[in-house]
Amino acid sequence: MNQTKKLAKVVYTPASQMRTPGLLIRSMFKDLVGSRELAWRLFIRDVSAQYRQSILGIFWAFFPPILSGLVFIILQSKKVVNFGATDVPYPVFVLVGTTLWQVFSESINAPLKSVVMAKPMLAKINFPREALFVSAFYQTVFNMLIKSVIIIGVLFIFKVKITAGILLAPIAVFVLILFGMSLGMFLTPIGTLYTDIQQGLMMFIQFWFFVTPVVYPPPQTFPYSLIATLNPVSPILMTARDLITKGQFSNTVPFLVISGLTLLALITSWIIYRVTLPILIERMSA
Repeated sequence: MNQTKKLAKVVYTPASQMRTPGLLIRSMFKDLVGSRELAWRLFIRDVSAQYRQSILGIFWAFFPPILSGLVFIILQSKKVVNFGATDVPYPVFVLVGTTLWQVFSESINAPLKSVVMAKPMLAKINFPREALFVSAFYQTVFNMLIKSVIIIGVLFIFKVKITAGILLAPIAVFVLILFGMSLGMFLTPIGTLYTDIQQGLMMFIQFWFFVTPVVYPPPQTFPYSLIATLNPVSPILMTARDLITKGQFSNTVPFLVISGLTLLALITSWIIYRVTLPILIERMSA
């Protein structure tokens, strides 16, 4: 904690003191750069605490996507449901999809979780608030690296041909994480005050899972095809999965459009986070 206090002595200018948008943006990026070391310390602390207080430890990173995938693999194999043909073996299609979805789900929850855990520190220490969501980003990437073992194992077991296109997969996964974090940062201000947001978000993510081509190919018939088309996470997830399993960059135009919107959403949610957090800290301290 003492080390955290020392690192937190970075000059931080509240958004309320920024009189112009230019000064606000400049201060945001200045604090982002200045928060790197503190964010790393928070990341190490949170990851250590997460796995130190768990019996199964790091294995919890594997269970959700594997169990979710196995349910649909069994349903498909027993002809309980028929999702149609896939370009790669169905177990590969599903397990890669559920792993990527788990990463997306964690990226949405990460900013809010990071701020809620830091409530005591926010009320007592003046430090760049960007350190919290940078730390959340580090945790999401760390968990993704752990989950990549599932993907590697599945590709190896089912002897999926690896091509050079897989080297582009991290780009799509990176966009997937940033898209989830932009949504999470947008919900963080109100979610910090009301626990209903956290509970409602879990239900919404479960519903979103079923309207996204995670365990089934994109529907080709109307109106189901329209749902997949309008679903912003669909082109990102499908592109990431296709790059991993086939080495092909599919859904190019939708992917590029959503990537641009993701950058815009990330900046917008960051500004909202920056402007509203001092108000939230005041209410939390009251």
